[in-house]
Amino acid sequence: MKILLPPSETKRAGGAGAPLAPASLALASLAPQREAVIRALVALAEDPESSRRVLKLSERQLGEIDDNRSLRTAPTMPAVDRYTGVLYDALDASSLSAASRRWLGRHVWVHSAPFGPIGALDPIPSYRLAAGTSLPGVAPLRRHWADAVTAAIAGASPSFVLDLRSEAYVALGPVPGPVPSAYVRVVTEEGRALNHFNKKAKGMLVRALAEHTPRVATLAGLQRWASAHGTMLRAGEDPGVVELVVSS
Repeated sequence: MKILLPPSETKRAGGAGAPLAPASLALASLAPQREAVIRALVALAEDPESSRRVLKLSERQLGEIDDNRSLRTAPTMPAVDRYTGVLYDALDASSLSAASRRWLGRHVWVHSAPFGPIGALDPIPSYRLAAGTSLPGVAPLRRHWADAVTAAIAGASPSFVLDLRSEAYVALGPVPGPVPSAYVRVVTEEGRALNHFNKKAKGMLVRALAEHTPRVATLAGLQRWASAHGTMLRAGEDPGVVELVVSS
C-alpha cells in the first residue's frame, strides 16, 4: 500500500541534511520535471518583485524568496519533518519510533508542487510554491506534472493507493485507473463533510498506521485494520471514495 499526502504551505526552517539531490528522490522517472521546476524557481528568485507577484507573497513572507533562490544549496530534512500545519502536527512524525518512521518511508508519498510525489523520508529544502501557481518558464503545473506523475505511479506498481491529497494536488497527478485506489473524505457519522477537522483526522490516521506498521495491500484489508483499531472507513456514495468517519 502507498499513501498519498498533500504538502503544507507552512514548513520548518533549517535542516542538517546534504543539499537536494533530485535524482535520489522517490519516483526517479520524474527527474526531468523536477529539474525544470527547480530551475524556474531559482531563476524567478533573482527578481524579488516578480517572485512576490507570482507566488502571491505577503510582506512577512518575502524571506521565502531566499528559500527558492537556495533550493540547490540549502540544507535538507526529511519531507515528513519539513512540513508543518494541522495534518503534520497531528502526524507528529518526529515523535515516532524508528520502526514507525521506516514504515512511513516505505508507504507514504508526499505530493509537493516543485518535486512531485516524494518519499516521506526523502530529504528536501524549504521552498515556496503552491499547486495553483503559474510559474514563468514552465507549463501550467497541472499540465507539467499530471501525465508524468500518473505514469510514475503506474510504474511503481503499488498494490493499493490511499489518496489523502486535496483536489488541487490530485489534479497534479491522478492515480492511474488500473491501480486500485480510494480517495478519502472526512465526514461525520451522518455523512456531513468536515472541513475544519479534515487535515487533523488524516494526520491522525497516518500516525496510527505508522504506530502499528500493518501489512495492508488492499482497501478491504485497510478497512479491517481500521475497524480493529477503532477507526471507521466506509464506502462513500461516489465510486472510488472512502469515508473516514469522525465524531463531530
